Amino acid sequence: MVGRIQKLNKTNSLFLFGARGCGKSTLLKDLFTEQDTLWLDLLRADDEDTFRRDPDQLSHLIDAHRLKPLRRVIIDEIQKIPKLLDIVHLEIEKNPNIQFVLTGSSARKLRRGAANLLAGRAFEYHLFPFTTFELGSQFDLEQVLRFGSLPKLIHLKSDDEKAEYLRTYARTYLREEILQEQIIRNIEPFQNFLEVAAQSNGKILSFSKISRDIGIDDKTVRNYFSILEDTYLGFLLEPFHRSIRKRQREAPKFYFFDLGVKRALDRTLRLGVEPGTYAYGEAFESWIIQECVRLNEYGKCDFRFSYLRTQADVEVDLIVARPGSPDLLVEIKSNTLIREDDTRSITRIAEDWDRPVEAQVWSLDSREKMIGSITCLPWQAGLSRLFGYAL
Repeated sequence: MVGRIQKLNKTNSLFLFGARGCGKSTLLKDLFTEQDTLWLDLLRADDEDTFRRDPDQLSHLIDAHRLKPLRRVIIDEIQKIPKLLDIVHLEIEKNPNIQFVLTGSSARKLRRGAANLLAGRAFEYHLFPFTTFELGSQFDLEQVLRFGSLPKLIHLKSDDEKAEYLRTYARTYLREEILQEQIIRNIEPFQNFLEVAAQSNGKILSFSKISRDIGIDDKTVRNYFSILEDTYLGFLLEPFHRSIRKRQREAPKFYFFDLGVKRALDRTLRLGVEPGTYAYGEAFESWIIQECVRLNEYGKCDFRFSYLRTQADVEVDLIVARPGSPDLLVEIKSNTLIREDDTRSITRIAEDWDRPVEAQVWSLDSREKMIGSITCLPWQAGLSRLFGYAL
């Protein structure tokens, strides 16, 4: 059993959001073992049909426990029936001692349905694939860079099984999240978009180029990326600028939430990820940034992440704005030996920074060292120091 870092409140009502397959239901079953819990799974056809026809059935079920009141009501995949949130809202008012725990894999469906998000009465949490700190001794960097870290993979032994699971996951996402929920009407251009988006993972987005490649307009491409964000399949890394207005005019990068899903979508699962190659460096950088996003959420750090590319094409992979602390510039290298040449770009940018700043290189080099003003750390130490978790 892999312990999760995400800690959920056990008294206040809450939402737990995350992509399918991240282990939301498993986490809840591990945390909430009390007998006085009502569990409803809207992925089950019977439950979905019952509450879609008559959302008030939820109140009837709760009322049936008047003699021995419920402690908790768990509703899996609440976005399937957004109207059910109105009943949850009423029941929270009527029964303040009952905790409502609601999971979801699509914020888009809730917003589109003008869902009642309980007006702040429910805390909000997110769950992601396993982090290196959760996997501990089971962590294998080469496997994670090739297949990602969705929980199901830990039970699969062969590479062929892992590849087939990820292919099935990609098909299931299209079928259940997109087609069944009618998020878009024409699936073919979206399927083409997914492959191009996966090929663009970690790169600065050119919406006009993607639109030309697929044969759709820029506005539709932007909408497709927002679908991936709303179904927790990925996130944008915005360009750095002190001005929010100017930051919004520049192009972001997009990262899928899991490298295995990304590789399933761009059909590269059968290809190895060999150390020393460009593909390996890209995968390593993407994974580090994914880890930062996950650990920032779990630790409630309130860090803001961005990247910087100067007019001279000098790039900083990750800029971490930390409340009450200097900005942190991070250069991510897949090198096993960091030399002075590897720090020159980040040194120049740090020297020109207009406020207190720290600059680090995170890499596969196992030794910590100082090169000029730049702290060079093994990637494990970089993550540990930034987020306070120990391997």
